[in-house]
Amino acid sequence: MGSEAAVIMEVERVSKRFGGVTALDDVSFGVREGQITALIGPNGAGKTTLLSIIAGALPPTAGEVRYRAKRLNGRSAEERVRLGIVRTFQQAHIFGGMSVLENVMVGCHLRGRTGLLEAALRHPRARREEEDVYLDAVRFVNYVGLGPRSGDAASTLPFGQQRLLAIARALACDPRVLLLDEPGAGLNRMEKNDLADLIGRIQEMGVTIILVEHDMELVMRLADWVVVLNHGARLAQGLPDEVRRNRAVVEAYLGAG
Repeated sequence: MGSEAAVIMEVERVSKRFGGVTALDDVSFGVREGQITALIGPNGAGKTTLLSIIAGALPPTAGEVRYRAKRLNGRSAEERVRLGIVRTFQQAHIFGGMSVLENVMVGCHLRGRTGLLEAALRHPRARREEEDVYLDAVRFVNYVGLGPRSGDAASTLPFGQQRLLAIARALACDPRVLLLDEPGAGLNRMEKNDLADLIGRIQEMGVTIILVEHDMELVMRLADWVVVLNHGARLAQGLPDEVRRNRAVVEAYLGAG
């Protein structure tokens, strides 16, 4: 984890309990600006729960998350999107009856400034914003390679392209920190290669990425820093090669073969 990059997000002693079940237990780590931090671990390790806490979908039972030294506890998911913390989900969560372009325009609208009354009255500022939304949506649809299908209903896209659409919509929210929840799940090898290239290009845009992923080849290819969870606790963290050689990680997750 290069010391030249500043820590912009801190997860500090975060725990989450659902009744008598502890999903996360005193987890701490930092996220450096512009880097890809991967969260890995077996099923049930708490990765998606932690991502939900960072995104504001779940409150922690204990501990806190800070972004640029500001405490996020108590801020809604919508407030965090406006701060630049944007999430994708394991399922694409697309609007199937809307076109590909319209799906991405939804993301653009989430960062809009025009009020409902201005929009209803077609105020000049509302019209300008609508034009900007359209142009931004076109740009992000093209960025993820879906330009030829921009007018198609989102429901007609194959699974891999629905994943790309979800990422395009997240990019339309202008993220500073992008939370990717298992973007490679269900993709074939060629689709994963394309996904890795896309994530690399997003990082080159200056976006900080927190990646939850089971595919270790993808993680080792992309991650600058890896945090390993097991039974809700942090088992290890370090550079990808360090984590790959960590005996406790091998025994718990990566497999001894």
